[in-house]
Amino acid sequence: MLTPDQTQSIFDRLKKFSSAGEVELIITGGRFALTRFANNTIHQNVAEETAVVSVRTQIDGKTARATTNKTDDDSLRRAIQSAEQLTQVQEPDPDLLPMAKPSELPARQTNAPSRHFDSTARITPQERAAGVGKIVDIAKKNNIVTAGIFSTSESFEAIVNSKGVNAFHKQTLAEISITMLADDSSGWQKFNSPDVANLRPELLADIAARKTRESTKPPQELAPGKYTVILEPSAALDLVGFMFYDFGAQAMLDERSFLNKRMQTQLFGSNITIHEDAYHPLQSGAQFDGEGIPRQRVALVEGGVPKNLVYSRGNATRMKSSELATGVGNIAPTGHGFPLPNEMGDAPMNIVFSAPANSTKTLDEMISSTERGVLVTRCWYIREVEPYDKILTGMTRDGTFLVENGKVKAGIRNFRFNQSLVEMLRNVEFMGTPVRASGEEAFDMVVPAMKVRDFNFTEVTKF
Repeated sequence: MLTPDQTQSIFDRLKKFSSAGEVELIITGGRFALTRFANNTIHQNVAEETAVVSVRTQIDGKTARATTNKTDDDSLRRAIQSAEQLTQVQEPDPDLLPMAKPSELPARQTNAPSRHFDSTARITPQERAAGVGKIVDIAKKNNIVTAGIFSTSESFEAIVNSKGVNAFHKQTLAEISITMLADDSSGWQKFNSPDVANLRPELLADIAARKTRESTKPPQELAPGKYTVILEPSAALDLVGFMFYDFGAQAMLDERSFLNKRMQTQLFGSNITIHEDAYHPLQSGAQFDGEGIPRQRVALVEGGVPKNLVYSRGNATRMKSSELATGVGNIAPTGHGFPLPNEMGDAPMNIVFSAPANSTKTLDEMISSTERGVLVTRCWYIREVEPYDKILTGMTRDGTFLVENGKVKAGIRNFRFNQSLVEMLRNVEFMGTPVRASGEEAFDMVVPAMKVRDFNFTEVTKF
């Protein structure tokens, strides 16, 4: 894996081959290993080490990018020559700013948490296999079969430009995903962390097995309609994840955000507060953006009121001169731009929900307070139906239960839903303590379990 000194050396060599006035280098890569299992046995173990060199040049208000996966002089020369040739044939972009200089950047946080753990980087295939063995043992004990993955990685991301910006990030990540399968039921759990010590294969397997076991008998079929739902953190994550690209300035400027004409209004319930925080101890990822700008903490929603957007450098400048600037909160680069050139602009990628002080409920307390409702482990195949009210359709999966008189009564057939995300976040009755959660439809974030009234289930599935 490359070091900061090595990435600087690659940039120095690259710069010698360029005639462009401005040059930017992004290098990403690392080591990734995966152990995959199904039918209670390991069937795949793979590992790879990669490095991708991405070169951007900027000439006369035009920019373009070229990539290579080699770092020898000939490959670097070809990459930067390709970038320059592509740059020359672009149309000038009147909104393109000169590359960033260190003197223009917001201050970096000096006490940013480390996200690299040697214990995770050193994990061997044998140790992953031992973790899988514990999962399989629990499946066999419950007379069910299991499938899933146990992966580990050590990665880095570096950005260097000819104006003096130089940022480097390294981290580790370990992840387990488990599906337990019986004849007519299933259970699921997934978790990841930069620190492999936070993964507990046996606990995850026990929960997935219990959900599978409790879903049999066979599952009941409940009529479609509006129900109180208790969303476990993974289910909540995959739903709310559909709104956060709208908190980028580009979406607002393009007038395709559900926040257009809604900033500074009581859009959600007063118990909804959300921050963008790359420095939160449960978060992961680089603490700078695609131009090397340090990420800033941003209050996105306070007490149900959308307060601020996140900005790339270019979109902060565009917003200040836009008629949309009134009411969008503080306008300044926040370190949330994607590598240039791009069509997405900017977005928050380190979402952290805050639960109101002294009002959190455990999952068991949410269940015990529910006269009749549905407990949802996770959602899948979610698609956006209507963008302004964020109406989503999708299905429940791998552990959907009827709750009656404060108890989990039985597994039920899965539902399809059509639900406005805006309305859902107005109807949150209780929240749990926010935790690091993983799903399948959205990026990882720090979210709580949620008890929501009047969640709209429209169809019953056949499984």
